[in-house]
Amino acid sequence: MATDTYVGAIDQGTTGTRFMVFDHSGRVVTSAYEKHEQIYPEPGWVEHDPAEIWEKTQSVITSALQKADLTADQLEAIGITNQRETTLLWDADSGTPVHNAIVWQDRRTTDRVEQLQQEDKVEWIRGKTGLEADAYFSATKAEWLLDNADPMKMQRARPADVRERAEDGEVLFGTIDTWLIYNLTGNHITDVTNASRTMLFDIHEMAWDEELCEEFDVPMAMLPEVRPSSDEDLYGTTDPEGFLGTEVPVAGAFGDQQAALFGQTCFDEGDAKNTYGTGSFMLMNTGEEAVESEHGLLTTVGFQRTGEPVQYALEGAIFVTGAAIEWLEDMEIISNASESETLARSVDSTDGVYFVPAFTGLGAPHWDGRARGTIVGMTRGTRREHVVRATLESIAFQTKDVADAMEADSGIDMTDLRVDGGAVKNNFLCQLQANIIDSTIVRP
Repeated sequence: MATDTYVGAIDQGTTGTRFMVFDHSGRVVTSAYEKHEQIYPEPGWVEHDPAEIWEKTQSVITSALQKADLTADQLEAIGITNQRETTLLWDADSGTPVHNAIVWQDRRTTDRVEQLQQEDKVEWIRGKTGLEADAYFSATKAEWLLDNADPMKMQRARPADVRERAEDGEVLFGTIDTWLIYNLTGNHITDVTNASRTMLFDIHEMAWDEELCEEFDVPMAMLPEVRPSSDEDLYGTTDPEGFLGTEVPVAGAFGDQQAALFGQTCFDEGDAKNTYGTGSFMLMNTGEEAVESEHGLLTTVGFQRTGEPVQYALEGAIFVTGAAIEWLEDMEIISNASESETLARSVDSTDGVYFVPAFTGLGAPHWDGRARGTIVGMTRGTRREHVVRATLESIAFQTKDVADAMEADSGIDMTDLRVDGGAVKNNFLCQLQANIIDSTIVRP
C-alpha cells in the first residue's frame, strides 16, 4: 500500500458516530465524532432517527478528511462497525425509513418474548440462533415495526400494508450496518456477525431460517444478503455522484463487539475480551465450534474472513455499565466520568450501599426483561461517594457473573482478560475488576 493512501473506519455506536482514518502502519491519521439524539417515546422504549445517523455519518467522514487535508480518493477502502440488534425498515425505492430505528436497549416487545416463553419456544430458538429469546434482538423489533409502521410515511402512491409491501421486497429490513452499506453503495447486505444477532439466522446453517421468519411473520424477501465480515468481493463502492464524489470500496463490516474481539487479536480458542461501553460485552473465541451455553450466555458468530471457516464465540451481554455512569452525571451526582474514580477512592467501602443498574432489564446470565434499577442499603450517613463506588462495583460484579458463566461453559480458566472501551481509563475499576475475577486485566 502506498504511503499516501489510507483505510477508513466508520464506528456507528449507540450514542454517536466516529470516523477514523488509518495509514499503512495502522496509525490513526485523523478522526471525527458526533453524537445523535436518544429518543424515548415511552418508558422502556428507545429509538434513533436513521436519517440523522446517516447525516452524522456523512458529516464525520467529511470532517475527518478535511482536518487532515485528505481527499476521498485517497481511501483504499472503508470498513464499518456498528451498534448491533438496532433495527429499522425502509422503502426500497425512496430509501425513506418507515419508522425510527428501534434500539437494542428497547423493551417494548417484552410481552411478545413472554408469549414465546409460555409457548415453550425458547429452546427451539436457542438451538437455531444461539440466542436467548429476548426483546434485545432484532426479530421482535422487526415484527413490531411491520405491525405498527405507518404506510403513509412510505411516500408511495399505493397505500398497501407494510408487510404486504415487504413480501414483494419493496420494504427492506436491516440493522445499522445494512442501513449504512445501503446508503453508501445502494446494495442490501449484512455481515455474518450482525445477521447472527437478529434471532432470524441459523448460526449452524449460516442462513436465514424460514421457520423463524414464519414465527415472527418477517417476509424473507425483505432480508439482506449475508456476507463474510471481511469480503474480498467487496460490499460495493460508494456512489461517485454522492457526498464523497468518488468510488471507494466498502470492504467489510462487523458488529461492534465482534469487531472488538477481532481488534483485540482474540484469534485463538479461549481468547477473551470485555468491552466497557454503554453496556459491557464479554466474548470468548470458541473456534469453529458453536459451544452451547448452559449458564445463561449467548452463542454467536465471532467473525468470518473470505474463504475461511466461521469462528464462533460465547458472549455475555450486560445491558447497563457505562450507562450507569452517565446516569450519575444526569442526576448531577458527578460532573464527569473521570470524577467517579476520585470519589470512589475517597471512601474505603460503599458503607453497605448496593446498586443494581437494571434500567433496561438484566441481560446475561439472568435474562430478566422486567427487572428495574434499584439502590439499597442507604442510611442517613450515605454520601454520594458511597453511591459512586457502588456504581463502579456494580459494573465489576456484573462482569464477574458473566466471567464465572463463561469459565463454566468453556471449561477454560481465564488467566487474563483483554479490555477496551471508555471505562478502562478508570484505574480503580480495572484493579477492582482484576481482584474480583482473579485475572490479569490487559488494557490496549
